[in-house]
Amino acid sequence: MESIPTPTLTPSLHQVPVLETARLLMRGYKPSDFEQYVAMWADPKFYRYLTPRPMVEEEVWATMLRSIGHWALMGYGFWAIEEKATGAFIGAVGFADPKRDIMPQNHGTPEIGWVLAAHAHGKGYATEAVEAAIAWGDARFGTGRTVCIIHPANKASLRLAQKFGYSPYHRTTYKDQPTVMLERFGKG
Repeated sequence: MESIPTPTLTPSLHQVPVLETARLLMRGYKPSDFEQYVAMWADPKFYRYLTPRPMVEEEVWATMLRSIGHWALMGYGFWAIEEKATGAFIGAVGFADPKRDIMPQNHGTPEIGWVLAAHAHGKGYATEAVEAAIAWGDARFGTGRTVCIIHPANKASLRLAQKFGYSPYHRTTYKDQPTVMLERFGKG
């Protein structure tokens, strides 16, 4: 009887461009990022402005897979952020079309977002990562509109968004949380 060979699966990240800043490597997700991402989502300092509760493993895994799918289907998505000095996964930044149930709707408009582990806050990493993502986005989307949503209590993210040209255009509620909607037109 013939034995059936066991396939060896190697993740293909060739569709995700790699961006590099002075201190960060922005790349596609790797399976080894999963445990660190789960730990990030378990930390109340990390998720306090994002969700009312931590994400469970299943939700974190779906988040990673959704980003990979965005790159494959849309040509954009989220990058995993790796600290060059340590090689540690410290967060994510990028663009998505999440088809949110929010008014006004932004379906079809790239939405930028960023999340960093609590231990990476206050080091300028978010500024570095968002700047690189926006430069890539301007080249990709030209002068088109991008948006972001931020909890109004998240003053650091609001300042960062405004630093890079995002302006508030609407206040609403999303998933029972107050939300500021911001927009920016690219400089492509």
